Amino acid sequence: MGNILKSTTAPPDNIASRQTGPESDFLAVLYDYPSTDISEPIFNFGEKLRVISDEGGWWRVLSLRTGRENYIPGKCVAKVYHGWLFDGVGREKSEELLQLPETKIGSFMIRQSETKKGTYSLSVRHRQVKHYRIFRLPNNWYYISPRLTFQCLEHLVNHYSENADGLCCVLTTPCLTQQFMNHAEAVGTQEAPVVRRRKQFDWRSVKRVPLTAEETENTLETDDSFLSYGLRQSIASYLSLAEDDSFSFTSNNMKKNRQSQAVSDVHDRKSILSLRDDYSEDYT
Repeated sequence: MGNILKSTTAPPDNIASRQTGPESDFLAVLYDYPSTDISEPIFNFGEKLRVISDEGGWWRVLSLRTGRENYIPGKCVAKVYHGWLFDGVGREKSEELLQLPETKIGSFMIRQSETKKGTYSLSVRHRQVKHYRIFRLPNNWYYISPRLTFQCLEHLVNHYSENADGLCCVLTTPCLTQQFMNHAEAVGTQEAPVVRRRKQFDWRSVKRVPLTAEETENTLETDDSFLSYGLRQSIASYLSLAEDDSFSFTSNNMKKNRQSQAVSDVHDRKSILSLRDDYSEDYT
C-alpha cells in the first residue's frame, strides 16, 4: 500500500497472522449478520471485531462491544489498520459509518479509492460527510493540496489533526473510536448479579412425618411437612395398599383359625360322646 507509515511497511493482506499486532487493527462490520430478514443479527453494522483466526472466507472474531465470539463471512466486514485506514470500504459505506450516532464532528477515515487501486481518499464528518482525494507523487509522497506533501499517510493524518489547512475541519478521532469499549471494561462496569444465600436446613424444626395411611390422609391438605404433596400422596397410597394386604392376610388367618377351631371342637365333642358311651357301658 505504499508509504502508509514512515516507520513500518504496508500491512499484509492476511491480518489473521497478526493476532499479536497493534490493538488499532480490527474488522469493521459493514452489514448486519445475519440479515434482519433472517433472524436477530449476531453482529451489527459499525461493530468492531477483533480477529481470532481466518477460516478461509470466514473470520472467527470477538466483538469489542459485546464480547461475543462467533463467525462472520469476509464479505460483511472491512479490514482496518492503524485505527483509521479502511480497506474495502466504498464512498457510500464510509458515509454510513461516519454518520453513526456515536460519531462526532471531525471523525475521519482514509480508504482506498474505488476508482483507482493504490490511491486513497480522506472522508471526514462535518455538517455532512466530506471526501478528499489523496494524490500520490512518483516518489510515493502524498498530498491533498499540492503545496503540502507528506512522506507517508501517518504524517498527513498528524498534520491535519493539528491544522485544518483547507479541510472542512480539523481531524479529531478515527471513525468508530467512540463506540469502542473493551470487553473487560464493559464487564467491570456491569452490576454484580444478586446472590441469594439459602438458609441452612434445620432438621430439628421439622415436624414428625405421619407414618400411617390415616395420619397421612389427614395431613395431605397441610403444608407443614417437608415432604412434597406428590410424595405424601405416594406414601399414603403405599400405606393404604400395605394395610389392605395386611387386613387380607389377617382375615385369612382368622378364617383358617376358625376352621381349625371348628374341627377341634368337633373332635372334642366326639371324644366326649365316646367317653359318655364308655361310661355308660361301665356304670349302668
